Order: sequence, then structure tokens, then C-alpha cells
Amino acid sequence: MWPVALFVVCFALGIVAVPAGVGGGVLFVPIVGGFFPFHLDFVRGAGLLVALASALAAGPNLLRVGLADLRLALPLAALASASSIVGALVGLALPSAMVQTALGVTILAIVALMVSAKKSEFPEVPTPDRLSAALAIHGVFHDVSRGENIHWQVRRTPLGLVLFTGIGVLAGMFGLGAGWANVPVLNLVMGAPLKVSAGTSSFILSLVDSSAAWVYLNQGAVLAIVAVPLSQG
Repeated sequence: MWPVALFVVCFALGIVAVPAGVGGGVLFVPIVGGFFPFHLDFVRGAGLLVALASALAAGPNLLRVGLADLRLALPLAALASASSIVGALVGLALPSAMVQTALGVTILAIVALMVSAKKSEFPEVPTPDRLSAALAIHGVFHDVSRGENIHWQVRRTPLGLVLFTGIGVLAGMFGLGAGWANVPVLNLVMGAPLKVSAGTSSFILSLVDSSAAWVYLNQGAVLAIVAVPLSQG
């Protein structure tokens, strides 16, 4: 019964998570950790695979249509990937009870962030910062709903790099993926359009979560009965 239930849950999470750019881990870990009879370490390892599977499925198409940008994603993903490895090692070293308590606090903070954050579809960035200009982080995407090309650029890139480093630690420690924070940082802090933020977030997930997932796999915290149904879903 449990593998079938996991398949149904993961199928539904994939439909919801990819368009929002939040990854499936932030939904999968609390739901499966609370209602399924699996140890939290296995759930966290599987949560990273949920987010990774969703991101890998969506990533190529997002890049092809211009909703994910490599120049925006790669500097942020490089730092977040390295810090996610640290987070995964710390999370597996801590007692499960401590991790579970910290996970609950983090989930409540994520809910508060999502409720309070006012996303802007097309933030105004009149002048890019020096770092984003040096890295040529800008682009154009075609907005089908408006029928026009949208030119965009970003600001506060150093702050974005710092925030993504912290996001990577939390993603690896709790197996939550990273999209729950990627989109607000890209959109509200750095000023990328909302659709570009969601698309780039999904692409970043494929890099960050794969780094942390290898740590869980190497430590034996990936259980086939959990991982197989979620990857098929």
C-alpha cells in the first residue's frame, strides 16, 4: 500500500511544484514525514530526489523557451551546491529528534514567507549592479500572455549570492530542495521577472539537490521503497 500511496502523492506534488518553481521536497518532506512510517533520514534523502526529479524533467524545456537563464543560475547554483553538501553532512550528524524540531520551525517560517512575500511579475531594475553587469546577467524572454518580449536585468547580486549560500545549507540539511526560497530571492531581492525566477529556480534545483542527494546516497539514507515510487511519480 505504501509504495502506491507514495506514487500518488508524488505525482500530485510534481504537478504543483514545477510550475511554481518550488521543487517537491518542501511539500514532500513534511507530508511523508508526518503521515508515512519511514525514518526521517530516508524521508529527507527522498525529498531531495523528489525535487531533483521534478527539476530535471522541467529544466530542458525551461531553458529552450527562455524562462531559465544560465548566466543567472550558475553563479548562484555554484555556491548553493557547495553549501548544500555541508548542510547534508550536518543534518545527518545531528540526532533525528533535533532535526525534526528544527524542520518544523523551518516549515512554519517557509509558510510565513510565502504568505507575506508580495511577488512582482515585472520588477523595475533601472540600473544593474556592478557584479551582474560584469557577469552579463541579463536577458530577454517572450511573454506569451502579453505577446511581447520582456527585457530584464538584476540588482543586488552580492546579497543574492549570500542568501543562496544559506538556502543551500537548509536545502541539504532538511531535504527540502530550495525552490521555496529561490523564487522570492530571485524575484524580490534581485529583481528578475517572476516567470524567469520560477524557471531559473527549477534549473538551480537540478544542480543544488543533486549535490546534497549524493551525500544522502553515500550515507545509505536513500531507501528504494521510498525512492522508486517518487521518481516514477
